[in-house]
Amino acid sequence: MTCITDSLEDLASSAARDLDDASAGEVVRWAHETFGDKFVVTASMADGVLSHVASVAVPGITVLFLDTGYHFPETIGTRDAVAATYDIRVSTITHPLRVPEHEAEYGRLYEIDPDLCCAIRKVWPLDRALEPYDAWASGVRRTEASSRASTPVVGWDAKRAKVKVNPLATWTDEQVDRYVSEHGILINPLRQIGYASIGCAPCTRPVAPDEDPRAGRWAGRAKLECGIHG
Repeated sequence: MTCITDSLEDLASSAARDLDDASAGEVVRWAHETFGDKFVVTASMADGVLSHVASVAVPGITVLFLDTGYHFPETIGTRDAVAATYDIRVSTITHPLRVPEHEAEYGRLYEIDPDLCCAIRKVWPLDRALEPYDAWASGVRRTEASSRASTPVVGWDAKRAKVKVNPLATWTDEQVDRYVSEHGILINPLRQIGYASIGCAPCTRPVAPDEDPRAGRWAGRAKLECGIHG
């Protein structure tokens, strides 16, 4: 097992150098050609950019969507629209405890311990869903937040011992906007009313034009990430 893990980590390191200037589609195709069915894409459904890129690069590819039970209806609607429109297979991950059962056992964790809430409703379910895979892709970009500024196109997810692929890592906001316009990409409607970064409904608010895009996530707290990306 150690040898396999070491070889995957070495592969991630070399790919980070080789693919830093590659297009997003080329990165997805490389991952699929390298890992086959052991590679999967994940999407938050803030928009359909990564899902569209993946569908063009590898038609029929599986895209995992993590349903925490606390999503905005608009996010669920975006998932359904993306699944119906693009050539992908959307697989929804859910927690075994429905929200009423969760809150009966733990209370409203998002109010009293958001880190634990994220761990239970997001991180642990995704960890389990990723177990069969050697590599996974996310839509993380360097310009989204200071905590993501050094995101590699291909990296090593040490926590899960997997290769992590970030095909959009180098994209600027302008590149995203241009891609959306050129391809008519589906966008979560919340984006139109100031939600620059979209997470669970109880922990997400719109942001002002001069605010950091992730200022609306866990507003009033020092928390910047849910734990999925490190």
